[in-house]
Order: sequence, then structure tokens, then C-alpha cells
Amino acid sequence: MSEKVKEISDKMQKTIDHLQGEYAAVRAGRANPHVLDKIRVDYYGTPTPIQQVGNISVPDARVIQIQPWEKNILKDIEKAIQASDVGINPTNDGNCIRLVFPELSEERRKDLVKEVKKKGEDAKVAVRNIRRDGNDAFKKMAKNEDISEDEIKDLEDELQKATDKFIKEIDSMIDEKSKEIMTV
Repeated sequence: MSEKVKEISDKMQKTIDHLQGEYAAVRAGRANPHVLDKIRVDYYGTPTPIQQVGNISVPDARVIQIQPWEKNILKDIEKAIQASDVGINPTNDGNCIRLVFPELSEERRKDLVKEVKKKGEDAKVAVRNIRRDGNDAFKKMAKNEDISEDEIKDLEDELQKATDKFIKEIDSMIDEKSKEIMTV
């Protein structure tokens, strides 16, 4: 793989990595600590990731437990979770906070699958935009007469193969996550 195509492929890989992070945060009926990844707690005036202020565990298939290292920040953690888009009310027992995930209804599962497909389509669009930008860069190189038309054609073919590989990977990620959500 040429150096230029490798650079562009790396950008496409970042899109895949971002999509994996997005999918990790999608609730599939089971307790997944990754739903807390984007939540920040006001810890002595500094927005701090929830993972850095306490121990997060999954004692049950549908329960996440947050055991803060300092009891005085229980209320702050509770507020941060309520202000987030997790959609679950935290239970504070004075020692730890529990998030109990309800069983998902069929309708909610279908909505989540739509959301997963939309995120997947957005990732495909991003990959295709990266391909377009790469092809434009190749055309500029041809204008500057740095390389021949044949070399441009080879680079474009190589880039198309990389794009197809990433699109196929996104499709399989969409299918996998959709199956996970629809499994009761």
C-alpha cells in the first residue's frame, strides 16, 4: 500500500474507531459501563470522568454500581447522571449509586436499531468523504505533474479497495449491534 493511501486509510480507521465508541455507549438492555464514558462529575471544581472518581462494577446483568472513593461526592455523581442522556434515574443509598436498567420493550429495541443504523450510515458517509478528499489530492498531484496518469489510476483503485473494506466492516458492525439489541 502506498504511503498516501495508507495515510487516508488511517483516517478511515479513526472513523471506525469512533463508531465503535458510539456503539459501546448504546444501551442494549444489559448493563454496560461504557454508557457512563461521556459523563463528567464536578470534582473539586474540575469536570472529571466518572471512572476517575470511583469504582464502577456490574454486579448483575441489568445493574451498574458506582462506589465513589470519597462519600462526599455521591450527590455530585447523582446530579451528573441525572443531567446526562443515559435516561436512568440513579439510586443513592448513602454508600454507592446504582443504575438499574429496565428490560427494553420491543418498540424501544426497534428505535435503538434505527439509531445504530443511522450512526453506521453516518460513518459510511464519513469514509466516502475521506475517499473523495483523497482522490482530490491525487488529482492535484497530477496537475502539479508529480506523478503520471497511470499512477493516479493505481492510487485511486487502491483507495477504492480500502474504502470498500471499511464500508464492509461498518456493515458487519451494524448487523452485529442490531442483533445484540434485538436479542431478548
